Amino acid sequence: MVVGLVSALLFAVLTWQVAGHGPLRTLDERLGRAVAGGGFPSSAAHFLADLGNTAVALPLLVLVMLWTGWRGGQEWRRGSREAVDGVVRGRWWLPPLAAGAALAAVPALVVPLKLWLARPGPPQMTGGLHDGFYPSGHAATAAVAYGAAVLLVLRGPAGRERRRRGRRATVAGVIVVEAGVGVGLVRCGYHWPLDVLGSWCLAGVLLAAWCAVCGRWGPGAGGGRNRAPGADGLWGATPQCPATGGPRSAVPKRPRGRSADCRTEAPHGDGRRTGPGTGGGRSSG
Repeated sequence: MVVGLVSALLFAVLTWQVAGHGPLRTLDERLGRAVAGGGFPSSAAHFLADLGNTAVALPLLVLVMLWTGWRGGQEWRRGSREAVDGVVRGRWWLPPLAAGAALAAVPALVVPLKLWLARPGPPQMTGGLHDGFYPSGHAATAAVAYGAAVLLVLRGPAGRERRRRGRRATVAGVIVVEAGVGVGLVRCGYHWPLDVLGSWCLAGVLLAAWCAVCGRWGPGAGGGRNRAPGADGLWGATPQCPATGGPRSAVPKRPRGRSADCRTEAPHGDGRRTGPGTGGGRSSG
């Protein structure tokens, strides 16, 4: 929620500066010209910029969606027979479906903003077919696609088994790729730096919304139902005592030092209890 709110606030500020020709826009155009004429290799810049193409980012996200969806379905089907932590995980399909919706929201938000602001592009794009360059569609596509793919992997069944160091390395790698895409777009003269920053803020809002949706309705968040081991695959079945076959709900917590048994101990008139270790089931009262 904090990431989403901060991203939305920054996006609003950047959009206001671009639309109102503020001081940030003037500095942005100076920086863009300096980066475009810098010494960063042109071939590497074009390669990094191409990573933001839909033809590259979309297939990658679709593959991750299919893989995590398959793994989630496998875990859910296995949980219907063997409960995972006593809970059968449900709604395994929601995270990959929400990731696809987040990527589909990119053009639905970017295209109207470009038409509304109609910001001219860098000098290299002079004479183009349009003047809408804020925010950058390539940068937003790369940020949402690669970010959602990483979140799917880290939050999925395979990601929960990764060590913390591996998770940090994966996140750091995606950040480096996103930064490379932004530098490539500016170096090639396709966009101004604020176009890229605005797209990153927009992607932060979409990814935060994805996390909120999955955290509220995804697997393990009310999406599963209680189930006892050995309940023959029936959700919500009453736990059974392995010793007597009776319901486990009537079994009190076993005191320390007692043998494992599911029989209940009923108090008698003289205060003595019957059960394991009491030497009989009769009472003098």
